[in-house]
Amino acid sequence: MRRYSRITGTGSYLPPRRLTNADLVAELAAKGIETSDDWIVERTGIRARHFADAGVFSSDLGLEAAKNALQAAGCSAQDIDLLIVATSTPDMVFPSTACILQNKLGANGCPAFDVQAVCSGFVYALSIADAMIQAGAARRALVVGAEVFSRILDFTDRTTCVLFGDGAGAVVLEASDTPGILASDLHADGKHVDILCVPGHVSGGSVLGDPLLKMDGQAVFKLAVGVLEDAARAALEKAGKTPADVDWLIPHQANIRIMQSTAKRLKMSMDKVVVTVDQHGNTSAASIPLALDSAVRSGKVKPGETLLLEGVGGGFTWGAVLLNL
Repeated sequence: MRRYSRITGTGSYLPPRRLTNADLVAELAAKGIETSDDWIVERTGIRARHFADAGVFSSDLGLEAAKNALQAAGCSAQDIDLLIVATSTPDMVFPSTACILQNKLGANGCPAFDVQAVCSGFVYALSIADAMIQAGAARRALVVGAEVFSRILDFTDRTTCVLFGDGAGAVVLEASDTPGILASDLHADGKHVDILCVPGHVSGGSVLGDPLLKMDGQAVFKLAVGVLEDAARAALEKAGKTPADVDWLIPHQANIRIMQSTAKRLKMSMDKVVVTVDQHGNTSAASIPLALDSAVRSGKVKPGETLLLEGVGGGFTWGAVLLNL
């Protein structure tokens, strides 16, 4: 009998410090940087974001999201036999944030590792966990996306610092006799490295290069819309489905314009798109599981429905996962 994997629990967490556009505009104005709530909303759809306090790391945010997911799945940390964390803002150079989170959870002993695919990270991590469960290497996986992007923002660049926030999302993925994850489609193209990156590294006790986020917004937008459509259609084709079979599109929450353009290309109504970017901004690898958990807990997304998750991020990476909840 073939083994499949299904999501049995979702969880998320946003740090308490919430900055509305007005709050951020005021902070930037004090530094001589001009922007406005209207400018941010019109271009991105973002109205607020959450920033972690000093001393709070990706593993801390991931811990809270993981606890919520485990509770929803009705299991404990000791039941987990695989832990994957998607993050671009790890606690340390090494060990992995997954190992740090594993210890905080008390899930010691199982394989634990990070996945670095920036905003596509959760889609990548979910696909890896699904493959390992199908191969018999795990029975119950905890997949977490956690970020503290506020630590790598250039607050003199209004085109990027208004976009991102901190947060975490998680799912429990369990072995099943019936299909949950139906198909996935992952890609990367390293020739686009420069359009979205943090071009710095640690050497000899110092940071070399620039440790702050750099982005060519127009280039990212043009590339993102095309590859998201391609990945979505590829995942659907692998599963023998069409966009009409999808109950909910849950895209990476980066920019409302990208989400609208992708939905239009797939001929899907925005009524079928889960949108949470207005409340937390772009939380990179955390954004898809954050949006999923929000929709599940609100009752918008229901068990048995077909979901299409898709992400795109620096690398350049992109991918989609089609699943039955």
